[in-house]
Amino acid sequence: MSIESYLEQNRERHLEELLELLRIPSVSAISEYKEELHRAADYLRDRFGDLGLSCEIIPTAGHPIVLAERRVSEDAPTVLIYGHYDVQPAEPFEEWESEPFEPAIRDGKIYARGASDDKGQLYAHMKGVEAALQQHPDLPLNIVFLLEGEEEVSSPNLVPFVEEHRDRLKANVVLISDGSMLGPDKPSLTYGLRGISYVEVNVRAAGRDLHSGAYGGGVANAINVLATMISKLHDEDGRITIPGFYDDVREISEEERKSLEGLPFDPESYLGNVGVKAQGGERGYPLIERIWTRPSLDVNGIGGGFQGEGAKTVIAAQATAKISCRLVPDQDPEKVTEALSAHLKSLAPEGVEVEVKDLSGGHPAVVPLDSPALQLAGEALEEVWGKKPYFVRTGGSIPIVSAFQQLLDADVVLLDMGLETDQVHAPNEHFGVDNYYRGIHASAQTLVRLASLS
Repeated sequence: MSIESYLEQNRERHLEELLELLRIPSVSAISEYKEELHRAADYLRDRFGDLGLSCEIIPTAGHPIVLAERRVSEDAPTVLIYGHYDVQPAEPFEEWESEPFEPAIRDGKIYARGASDDKGQLYAHMKGVEAALQQHPDLPLNIVFLLEGEEEVSSPNLVPFVEEHRDRLKANVVLISDGSMLGPDKPSLTYGLRGISYVEVNVRAAGRDLHSGAYGGGVANAINVLATMISKLHDEDGRITIPGFYDDVREISEEERKSLEGLPFDPESYLGNVGVKAQGGERGYPLIERIWTRPSLDVNGIGGGFQGEGAKTVIAAQATAKISCRLVPDQDPEKVTEALSAHLKSLAPEGVEVEVKDLSGGHPAVVPLDSPALQLAGEALEEVWGKKPYFVRTGGSIPIVSAFQQLLDADVVLLDMGLETDQVHAPNEHFGVDNYYRGIHASAQTLVRLASLS
């Protein structure tokens, strides 16, 4: 039986199994869901058992790691499939059109928290393994699944786990699906990710909030100070003013620039889909380069002073902001964080205290376009979709990708199945049913081809 026929015969079962996983509220950021994380891990372990893979649930200092393996030969190539079974909180619940943990199918889409990020995509790989082994029971390929329950809380225990078990996890290629295709009916493979530096800056200008009538015009206002500091982080051309920030930025080649220009990327549609009318960022670069190949700095949150109903005339003693920088090769997140911290402190007036906390960081990653694994995955996508895939970069960050490259010396293939419009992390997250089925098919075809790696 062909892979296509097998998938068609098992279509309803494959969907129902995913819906069962989506019904488990495995929210990693909220402690009251701790047992649900274990329930999700147990569900995955049982499904791996159905596939004939050995599986362990391995405790960490946080939520457990699910490690499943199919070992056929030391001489066979090995693929490591990474994903995460934890999900974002579903709040605000009132903005969901259906219950976030009772999946609903509307207009060909599965609506549920985690549908696209990342349960739907990781489960497509589990069913892809099932389909590949049904047609090729003796497939000469070692398959390892590494599924974590802490991706949505910055994966604090994942890199230590990979470091400790790097011999066991050694692979020729790492296969990840935790992102978006270029667009509907536009299959794509991602070969570049930006890194990240994320800080929290706290500004204190007084020992307590002060009456604006008694002190207004005579003392520093923490909110005013912070706003002025933030306004100086970019110049009039949108360039970031941190000293040395661009020193390590790797410029893209003319060949890659021409490749990006040839992609079916429409800036108006890209911005219009999310209700944006005004572009921002660094002048002198097209939008696709600004969001994929250039670094950026954004304020992600800001607060201070009185924010309740009505009026309260106070001068804020303290203000805070969260700031992230997206980084490109060869920028180092630790170096950028240090430079950002020093720059923020230099912008504050004398007598104002500034504290900068390093919240998280991750290195950028780029995979060579001539990577054999990437090319084989491209062949698989072309067979499934009936058209050649696009090779793209993305502005997002998956810090574990660079860790896999460095610790396992493996090529990384980002075979994304979702769409930018899937509303991940937001109410009414969804995942196209067709994208799920095509993802299963693409996974199976990719695995069959990866068995040919030397």
